[in-house]
Amino acid sequence: MTDFAHPRHAPVDRAHDQSSTIVRLHSVGADAYASWDAIYRDNVERVYRTMYSRVGNRPDAEDLTAEVFKAALKPLRTSASVGEVRAYLLATARTVLASHWRRHYGAEITTIDVDIDRAAFDEPLADSDAPQRVRALLGELPDRCAQILDLRFLQSYTLGEAAKAMNISPGNAKVLQHRALRKAAQLRGADR
Repeated sequence: MTDFAHPRHAPVDRAHDQSSTIVRLHSVGADAYASWDAIYRDNVERVYRTMYSRVGNRPDAEDLTAEVFKAALKPLRTSASVGEVRAYLLATARTVLASHWRRHYGAEITTIDVDIDRAAFDEPLADSDAPQRVRALLGELPDRCAQILDLRFLQSYTLGEAAKAMNISPGNAKVLQHRALRKAAQLRGADR
């Protein structure tokens, strides 16, 4: 005889089983993020700018930004307010940066002051005029020079990919890139 009191022997309720696969909605305040993705998209540039201003190079700033979000992923509540999320990310950035300095230089140097940097962190992201300046500069360069710089730095092609796209050898692409950068620097110097 079957004992239905024991969960293992209980009849399966298919209707209940299907409802457990339905995504449950949760209430989010007006000043909170809807999802982790929204938190990331709204704050990744802020965290990156903060890290870049402290370490001064792109690879380290990118790595440190990733570390901040990785460290914040589990403890950060998506239901927290925008201000709470940004404060938490800034505090996490301070910890990650201190760890970075300790690993690389053997000293704890924390250069993020949460009280001071919080105001800059909360400012809206300013639109940069860099794309317009780059387009203007590329417009002044010879076509092949502009093309190699566009492929390499704006479209993030590798040297080999850029060479293939231009139907030239990788060695030729490297020389062309060097010359294009030198011409761009000369034009930029003449503008000042």
